[in-house]
Amino acid sequence: MKSLNSFFKTLAFLCLTVGATAQEQQTDSLEGKKVVLDEVFVSAIRVTKESPVTFSNLTKEDLQSRNLGQDIPILMNFLPSVVTTSDAGAGIGYTGIRVRGSDATRVNVTINGIPYNDPESHGTFWVNMPDFSSSTQSLQLQRGVGTSTNGAGAFGASLNVLTDGFSEEAFGQISSSIGSFNTLKNSVKFSTGLLNDHVEIAGRLSRITSDGYIDRASSDLDSYFLQGTYKTDKTLIKALIFGGHEVTYQAWFGTPLARINNDTQGIEDFIVANGYTEAQAENLRNSDRRYNFYTYENEEDNYKQNHAQLLWNQKVSNNWNTNLAFHYTRGRGYFEQFREDDDFATYGITPLNINGEDVNSTDIIRRRWLDNHFYGTTFSADYKSDKLDLIVGGALNKYEGGHYGEVIWARIANNLNYGDRYYDDNSVKTDFSFYSKANAKISEQWSIYGDLQLRNVAYEANGADTGIVDDTFTFFNPKAGITFDLNRNNNFYLSYAIANREPNRNDYENGSPKPERLGDLELGWRYVSPKVQLNTNVYYMKYKDQLVLTGELNDVGAPLRANVGDSYRLGLEVDANISICEQFAFRPNLTLSTNKNKDFFFQRDGVLQNLGDTNISFSPNVIAGGAFAYLPTDNIQLAILGKYVGEQYMGNIDAESSKLNSYSQFDFNVQYEININTFIKNIVLSGLVNNIFNSLYESNGYFFTFDDTWSNPGTTTTIEGAGYYPQAGTNFLLGATITF
Repeated sequence: MKSLNSFFKTLAFLCLTVGATAQEQQTDSLEGKKVVLDEVFVSAIRVTKESPVTFSNLTKEDLQSRNLGQDIPILMNFLPSVVTTSDAGAGIGYTGIRVRGSDATRVNVTINGIPYNDPESHGTFWVNMPDFSSSTQSLQLQRGVGTSTNGAGAFGASLNVLTDGFSEEAFGQISSSIGSFNTLKNSVKFSTGLLNDHVEIAGRLSRITSDGYIDRASSDLDSYFLQGTYKTDKTLIKALIFGGHEVTYQAWFGTPLARINNDTQGIEDFIVANGYTEAQAENLRNSDRRYNFYTYENEEDNYKQNHAQLLWNQKVSNNWNTNLAFHYTRGRGYFEQFREDDDFATYGITPLNINGEDVNSTDIIRRRWLDNHFYGTTFSADYKSDKLDLIVGGALNKYEGGHYGEVIWARIANNLNYGDRYYDDNSVKTDFSFYSKANAKISEQWSIYGDLQLRNVAYEANGADTGIVDDTFTFFNPKAGITFDLNRNNNFYLSYAIANREPNRNDYENGSPKPERLGDLELGWRYVSPKVQLNTNVYYMKYKDQLVLTGELNDVGAPLRANVGDSYRLGLEVDANISICEQFAFRPNLTLSTNKNKDFFFQRDGVLQNLGDTNISFSPNVIAGGAFAYLPTDNIQLAILGKYVGEQYMGNIDAESSKLNSYSQFDFNVQYEININTFIKNIVLSGLVNNIFNSLYESNGYFFTFDDTWSNPGTTTTIEGAGYYPQAGTNFLLGATITF
């Protein structure tokens, strides 16, 4: 009943407040006549309403008023079918995104058409590129399989990010924001404007610090972005380097339910059940819902990632354009951990005998390193005419990853020296893909779409956890669809796509995974008029051997997955953009879905059971959102944004102890622009109050089971456990941007 009340409260709020997004601002007043790049570098993987693909777009103007330090996933929170999470609880540090219930490893991300997902884990770590939204021109989120793209295949969505276009006029910009939990963001940005009508150099430096909502979950983030552009009537060349350095204190262990509910007896039971030391027990007793298990001073990530891209677009004729890109990514960093009473055998330490007593364990401080290189090329040729849009393209990429561990301190060292490596693994992954896709207009009303992709992946690893891996996969991913323009206002589409995808490194660590296969059926209707834009679609995503989240985490907080045989996602998505008048606009969205594993088997108390159809983990059946914007004058914008996420399970066995309750969240956003048009062109003041109703909720967590065979010898008892990630109550961010 509580969840129903929360859901109807959200819908009532959205209806009564008539919410929405801000009216687009003229870019002349910001950043010196910004020129959009016509999206030439992502044209091969983006779509328009003439394609039978379900998608949403966000522009720089859509992001600007809330761009106060939070990560890109958090800024996308109010898009259809999107659920976002934050380990530290306030949107800075480690954040995540799920689309239609599919986690970030299933969301293919490209930046200027170049893959961004980590090739081994398939994850996207926005913490490595803090404040990247300040260098983002636009982004497109395609739900479902979407169009053929570069990098790992999309199994829930594709996110295509386009970085800043060039600016014709020179400008300088200083931005600062402050907020709750000692959050501070500072950035500077500049452009030379077009020099001799052909060359522009632009850049940005940013720094973000925050204590986080969760105890000790601090973030210390730096980033940079530098690009040079050369353009003529037929040529556009961009050279970019960008990256970041993140130091984040870990918060992935989560909070026990007893601590969240302030259940004193439950806390004591938890301490006993988990064998906590007295120090660990006192930490839990003296905390609150912001509890953090970790207390070691340097329990943190320390990672640097740098990217280089060279992009070349050439207009060959009135009909032909070509794109060629080269890229290189260098990443290096470590996760430092304090480990209490670890076995000597893990680190190659020789056992000791002290005063007649065998010693086989000690306290350890270790660093687990990543040292990787990712490089390659992407290419495409695009033919456009009145009747045909044909794109042929592909990519060749290679990843070389080093994984090793060092001991930097041990209470008892014996034969161990500082910096000794207790494991040293390497992996290599090559990825070649080639695609051809066409959208042909066969009449005034009918268009047909075809998309064929061939992808070859080879992965080798010699990890202590993965074992020896030497796998090669060849995938054929066809897509087809039709579009019908009933009239200038109504557009219908139907598409079917097949996608195949390889396992990731963690899957190999967790067993002997199989590649997964998806068939995605999309049926949609778009209505467009001067006042109303409406998108409605039904999807059916049928999986074979889907690698779903089990709910468990590995020993560095990464989610584990397992093949589940047959499963499906069936849903209805509705989103709209309604301009009620010049001052008011409304953008609501709603997703209703059912997400099931078919004939799911689970071994409980030593007996294998068929649970029948169960809910897929982390897949709420209801997601609703919306935004209300009021513009009393041209330079003032007020907005209220709302989100409702229905209850969901953190595992696949429908256990009550794995349930995340439904929740709703509302934010208030204000922006005031002061136009000066002297040396200072304008000043933009922004404010964001998150969670204005102080809702106490958990957006994410983990769930695990283990078999107890020792408490009662001869009997197996399955034990369930869970951890939760509480999100911040009411909190704020205030910022100012000065453009010269």
